[in-house]
Amino acid sequence: MRKLNVVIADDHPIVLLGLHELIERDGRFNVVGEAAGSAELILLLKQTVVDLVVTDFSMPADSPYGDGLKLVGYIKRHYPAVRILILTMVSSPLILTHLRELGVTGIIQKRHLHNEIEIALNAVINAIEYPSSESMTDPLTNNLLTLDERFATLSPKEHEILRLFISGQRISDIARGLNRSTKTISAQKISAMRKLNVTSDQDLLTYCLASNYFK
Repeated sequence: MRKLNVVIADDHPIVLLGLHELIERDGRFNVVGEAAGSAELILLLKQTVVDLVVTDFSMPADSPYGDGLKLVGYIKRHYPAVRILILTMVSSPLILTHLRELGVTGIIQKRHLHNEIEIALNAVINAIEYPSSESMTDPLTNNLLTLDERFATLSPKEHEILRLFISGQRISDIARGLNRSTKTISAQKISAMRKLNVTSDQDLLTYCLASNYFK
C-alpha cells in the first residue's frame, strides 16, 4: 500500500512542527507540504497530488479562499477526492455539524490533538468518518434535523430579526425599525438561537456569514 500524501495547514509554526512530527510517525502517511494560510494551502493542492488535508479551522482569511467553512467548502467543490481533517478550538454545535455536513472526515479539538490524531488517521485509512470526542456528545448529532431544516423552523419574525442582526444592526436598532420593544426583539432573537442550538452571537455570526445565510 502506498503512503498517503498529506498537506498540513496552521498559522502557528509550533503547531505545524508538532503536527508534522505526529503524522510522520505513522508510516502510512507522507507530509508533502505545509501552509500557514489558505492561499498557500490551495496552491499546494494545485501543484501536488494530495490525499489528505489536515487544517486549522481558523487561519488568516486574507485570501479569496477564506478559512473555516468557506475554505472547507472550496476544497470539497474543487478537490472532492481529498479527505479533510479539521483542527479547531470551536465547540459550537452549529458549526461542527455544518462541517460534518460538508463532508469532512473528522474534527479534532486542538486540546485533544495528541490523543486523537492516531485514531483520526486510522479513520482516514479505513475511509470512515472519525467520531471525535466533541461529536460524541454533540446534541445536534443525535437530532435528525439538518441545519437547513433547523433554519426552516424559524418563524418569519425570527428569520427577519436574525437577518437584520447579521447585517450589523443592534437589537435597539432592529426594535426601532420594526416599531417593537427591545425586550420583544431580544426574546425573539434568543428563541431563534435556541432553535439553531447556538449559544453566542459570535458563533451565530461565524456560521451565517461563512455559509451565506441571509446573503
